[in-house]
Amino acid sequence: MLASFGLGAAAVTLTACTPTSGSAGATASARKFGPAAADGHRTRLVLLGTSGGPPYWPGGTREGISSALVVGDRYYLIDAGHGVMRQLRAAKLGPNFDKDLDGPLDVLAGIFLTHLHSDHVVDLNNILSEGLYNGLQTVKKIPIWGPGNRGQVPALFGSGVAPEPVSPGNPTPGTKEMTDLIVQAYATDFNDRLFDNRKPRPEQLWEAHDVPVPAQYLKSPNTQPCPEMDPFTFYEDDHVKVSATLVNHAPVFPALAYRFDTADGSVVFSGDTGKNPNLVKLAKNTDALVHEVIDKAWPESLFPTPRTPAQEGLYEHLVKAHTLIEDVGPVAQEARAKTLVLSHLVPGNRPDEVWADCGKGFDGQLVIGHDLDVIGIGTATA
Repeated sequence: MLASFGLGAAAVTLTACTPTSGSAGATASARKFGPAAADGHRTRLVLLGTSGGPPYWPGGTREGISSALVVGDRYYLIDAGHGVMRQLRAAKLGPNFDKDLDGPLDVLAGIFLTHLHSDHVVDLNNILSEGLYNGLQTVKKIPIWGPGNRGQVPALFGSGVAPEPVSPGNPTPGTKEMTDLIVQAYATDFNDRLFDNRKPRPEQLWEAHDVPVPAQYLKSPNTQPCPEMDPFTFYEDDHVKVSATLVNHAPVFPALAYRFDTADGSVVFSGDTGKNPNLVKLAKNTDALVHEVIDKAWPESLFPTPRTPAQEGLYEHLVKAHTLIEDVGPVAQEARAKTLVLSHLVPGNRPDEVWADCGKGFDGQLVIGHDLDVIGIGTATA
């Protein structure tokens, strides 16, 4: 078994929320997550940033959505929201997290993007560019995985004349194209580092791929909800097997959820999604389901009743492209997940009490995620 590296003081104690009536889950005084539970675990889930959406929420303290799955001597990054580089340092990932130039990207083993909304990818460019001075220069070629080219722009929301799309020659680039375009946009910097600092070329350090969703499910990107399908495995190394499925985040397409299976257990990341059966299939019997959630009171405050038809349409769009507080617990229960971990909280500036009802209808452990929380997966080895 490969040795695991420490997370030091970044491991934060989490207390499970008290489930509401009808739930057989643990109470607030039950098992806690944090240093005592996580330090002996070879596999650990680290919540780097737990805020959802592009707003920098007034008064909020959460960074943009991103998680790390630590497996032995390496970790895998899921999404790259704002602040991810700072959070990787703060989480003390890898043996060189406190070195000026050598970490924490020296033990990064892969990047997995659930979809290409800005709040999930905005700091990918920081990892790939400034990463050359934060340990990336020492890695083997890491894979970057994410959704492919949508193929067509989404249907116009509401009535009126459709606008001219941005970049009409390629208005919906996928992950591979987006990553190549980042290199083009930062070519001045990459060449300065190459010629002046003798840093490696980008293609020596990473290779971007579009997740190969079976073609029959990609024919109609404007179909809502997304087509029902079974999960499929698309990546495997000596530490993890990664599977994916389509989820409902219209008009974004493809939007993906991921499952990571390790020797110690499994973790599923919902990505942004409304309720859908694909996620339940992917998350069957998982040890931890990391799930997004939206407080319906927020769009209700944006569009109070009575609403115009246009306002009603936008309100419905917001609440159907995400999962409501009252729906998260039943999703986890149907999947028979052991632990439900809330992340990508919208709005990202609400107190924990707002999210406590996410445990309704769920018999397992509920964790209201905070930045730099750490959760052990499987049985501790020491």
